[in-house]
Amino acid sequence: MSKPAPTRCRTLNWSSYNASLRERGSLTVWFDPGMAWHAAPSGKQGRQQTFSDAAIQACLTIKVLFGLPLRQTTGFVASLLKLMGLDWSVPDYSTL
Repeated sequence: MSKPAPTRCRTLNWSSYNASLRERGSLTVWFDPGMAWHAAPSGKQGRQQTFSDAAIQACLTIKVLFGLPLRQTTGFVASLLKLMGLDWSVPDYSTL
């Protein structure tokens, strides 16, 4: 049984091909300023949550996407929030 001939892709529009290769390295992260970053009071006894579940989930998502340890994740999220001009505190690595 013979092997099928490999298909050849020919690039005809080099400028758009080059632009698409450059855009592969772009990174866009959005934090909604209206997001509930800090947890609402629960009304239960005991220590109240400081950060919302959405804030912790956002940090853990960044951790998994970039393969970072927890301490580096908190630093990365802090730098992202600073770049965005948001004055939010970042969960400690032990909170994550």
